[in-house]
Amino acid sequence: MATNLEDRKERLGAFAATFGLPIVCYLAAFLCNDVSGCPVPSTLHPRSLTLAKLRNEAGWPQDGLQGLASFRVTGYVLAYYLSSLVLQAALPGLVVQGVKLRSGGRLEYKFNGTYLQGPDFALWTFIWDNYVQLITVNLGIAFFLATFVYCRSFSVKAGNKHKRELAAGGHSGNIIYDFFIGRELNPRITVPVIGTIDIKAFCELRPGMLGWVLLDLAFVVHQYKLYGFVSDSIILITLFQSLYVFDALWMEPAVLSTMDITTDGFGFMLAFGDLVWLPFIYSLQARYLAVYPVQLGLVGIAGVLAVQGFGYWIFRSSNNEKNRFRTDPDDPRIAHLNFMKTKSGRKLLTSGWWGFSRHPNYLGDWIMAWSYCLPTAIAGYVVRHGDMVDGQGFVSGGLVKQQVLQGEAKGWGMVITYFYVFYFAVLLIHREMRDEEACKRKYGDDWEEYKKKCEVPKELLPAAAGEGCGKTADSNRIQRRGLQKRLSSA
Repeated sequence: MATNLEDRKERLGAFAATFGLPIVCYLAAFLCNDVSGCPVPSTLHPRSLTLAKLRNEAGWPQDGLQGLASFRVTGYVLAYYLSSLVLQAALPGLVVQGVKLRSGGRLEYKFNGTYLQGPDFALWTFIWDNYVQLITVNLGIAFFLATFVYCRSFSVKAGNKHKRELAAGGHSGNIIYDFFIGRELNPRITVPVIGTIDIKAFCELRPGMLGWVLLDLAFVVHQYKLYGFVSDSIILITLFQSLYVFDALWMEPAVLSTMDITTDGFGFMLAFGDLVWLPFIYSLQARYLAVYPVQLGLVGIAGVLAVQGFGYWIFRSSNNEKNRFRTDPDDPRIAHLNFMKTKSGRKLLTSGWWGFSRHPNYLGDWIMAWSYCLPTAIAGYVVRHGDMVDGQGFVSGGLVKQQVLQGEAKGWGMVITYFYVFYFAVLLIHREMRDEEACKRKYGDDWEEYKKKCEVPKELLPAAAGEGCGKTADSNRIQRRGLQKRLSSA
């Protein structure tokens, strides 16, 4: 009975995520805008709220649902994806073998993120003016990829020469759940001229991550065009997030040991997370600051830098420690670490960062998340197109002048600009629970014995960091991608 209840919950959750989260992306685009404010003023007065008024303030397309998409924008986005594929195939790179598959053998991956990546997009105004349409195109691509790999997964045969296999938890028999979680572990296609493309690895590290930086840069340019200056807050956020993406591309072979690659199938969860949720939700702070600049000053900058630096130090040093232990246990930088050997022959770290917590990288990741939100300060603004209030807010240049000030929206915008840090906490707690269950299944009694060896009080760590201490040496770091994802390398 309990098992059936859990199955129903999983299926309901998969259904809600598949059809509900795309709506969240549109809500974030419409309810925080440069037309009326963030949040839109009418939401602050629900008694007088009307659909017509909400449409007007949200900037709903004049041609209705048709306006959510555009053939022209679709063409440009497809060209962006194609150029990324061509560059990945044409540029020099490192060929790396993935972890050993359950069916035997290893898949090869080509990485060239440390070389020139992506085309040089100069039309920043195109991104700003077609923001909603860009969401629609990428959402359509995510649904297409999820549908394609789902249908194609039924051609996987045991012992095939191409090393194709199904994900352990991806073929439950429930269509919605399997479509969401992904049936095939490493779906690949062969494209003429380009060669073999690993769809999951490509989506993990290419269009969404680079798109995130492109969106941030477009927002920086938009702020400059509106006000003639670039605020220190948007510079900090763009630098932090660009560093995050660069870090992931620089350390990209480490993605091969993550749960996304080794365990999860490629379905709507990863397709949507990589291509839609990541670039459009993670760039919300920069989009907000493009319309309402915040000047932090030296003290504010120092505070935000301290948060970012502290989080990044924990995140990167703990991930490096794990990867060095896994790939070269004799490395003098980690040779002194203690470990426990399991019956399966694998080793579990019991000292260093992974002796402090089973998820030190999660903790560092979450701390860094605050540095992306804090520069927006006490968020919220209203856009005035008519009567101006002297000495308040910002007045944009150009032929059509508008005033942006906080007014009654002050504080309410934090629901949007600080959404990421709270969402991320829930995400990490859920991932920690998944990790715990996976380790119980993988190591059995060894895992219980291992936890007894590491008795760090839970009170020393945030819930998102996990309870106890230590982590599998081959465990994955979380990737900052939607649904279950994070964006950097481990």
